Amino acid sequence: MANKLNRRQLLHGMLLSGAAGGVAMAAAKYPSPIRNIYDLADAINYGLHDLLLSGQPLVREYDRANVAQIFPTSGVTSPRDERYQRMLANNFEDWTLKIEGLVDNPMELSLSELRAMNSQTQVTLHTCDEGWSAIGEWTGVPLWQLLQLVGVQPGAKYVIFHCMDTQGDGNLYYESIDLFAASHPQTILAYGLNGNPVPEPNGAPLRLRIETQIGYKHAKFVERVEVTDTLAHVGAGRGGWWEDIDNAVWYAGL
Repeated sequence: MANKLNRRQLLHGMLLSGAAGGVAMAAAKYPSPIRNIYDLADAINYGLHDLLLSGQPLVREYDRANVAQIFPTSGVTSPRDERYQRMLANNFEDWTLKIEGLVDNPMELSLSELRAMNSQTQVTLHTCDEGWSAIGEWTGVPLWQLLQLVGVQPGAKYVIFHCMDTQGDGNLYYESIDLFAASHPQTILAYGLNGNPVPEPNGAPLRLRIETQIGYKHAKFVERVEVTDTLAHVGAGRGGWWEDIDNAVWYAGL
């Protein structure tokens, strides 16, 4: 379609206004209200990241011999949600990934359809905000490839990941990134870990891997991807469950 954006446009035409303009510009382009000095620092950091990382440099990849055979995890490791447990019991045969929002061609893709697409494997270091790190070999579909497939519409700014695990406050987990991070070559939706399907504790059947940001941004148990121009309609509007519940910063760049 005429309004379908390619990856170059995702990289260069939708960088959310760049970093020029100082503190005021950084605050203006931050996706939620600036509440305190920590938000301001995060906004400035975010305001500079697309300039400093404009070439989309890759994070370091490691030799497979370095992978953690039992990859650590945190947060919810076994969703109690009845629907999730039912899907887990039948090996996710009736699970689908929905991609919708500001796209030309909304889609639903089964796990087998995702596995049949061009895949990418990367051995990377996961850094958790709780203080631990581990190396894993992740296999999945590059997110930019899926966004090209559905056709991102002009005006879109963010990608929200809706998950299947209910948190302690009764809300399903959610997280978001901007289109710049979504188009990074190492941002993938992973269905494989260390040569096997992603285990339940690590986010089966599908989890986000955004290698340029820290652990809580790597949403687990993903079932819906929403392309949008605002984060205001999800939770408290700060872009993620941890951001809303515990004042975590939205831009969690390494």
